[in-house]
Amino acid sequence: MLRATVRWTLAAVFPSTDRLPGLDRLDTDASLAAFMAAPAVIRAGLLGSTLAFLLCPLLTIGWPLPAFLLPRDALDRHAAAMASSRIYLLRQAMLMLKTVGGVLWGGHPEVRAKLGLPLYGPDPGTFRGDDLRPPRTDAEPPA
Repeated sequence: MLRATVRWTLAAVFPSTDRLPGLDRLDTDASLAAFMAAPAVIRAGLLGSTLAFLLCPLLTIGWPLPAFLLPRDALDRHAAAMASSRIYLLRQAMLMLKTVGGVLWGGHPEVRAKLGLPLYGPDPGTFRGDDLRPPRTDAEPPA
C-alpha cells in the first residue's frame, strides 16, 4: 500500500510527455523497492514528502482535496506550486520527491535509450556508508 502510494506520487511528479515516458509508464518496482529498503531516515523522508504532496493542494493551489482526487491539470499546477512554494518545508518535500523520482526515471533503460545514453552497469555494491571515518594514517595511534 505504501509503495503504491509513493509510486503514484512519483508518477505525478514525473509524468509522461510525447517524447519521453514518465514514471507513470515505466516499471520501476525493483528500484523503488530498493529505496523502501533504505535506512529509516531515507524512508521517513520519502514517506513524509509523499504525505505532504498528497495533503497540501489547499496550501499550493487552494483546492481542499487530496492530490489523488485532483484532475490532471490541477495536479500539474499543484506539483509546480509545491516546487516553488514560499513554505520551505513544501519545497524541501518536493526536492526529496524529485531526487528519488529522478534516480528512478534517469536510471531506467528505456529513458536512457531515448536520450542516447549508455545503460548503467550492475551495482558494484562497493559503498554502503558503513564506515564513514577517513582512513587512518600510520602517525595516528589505533583507536
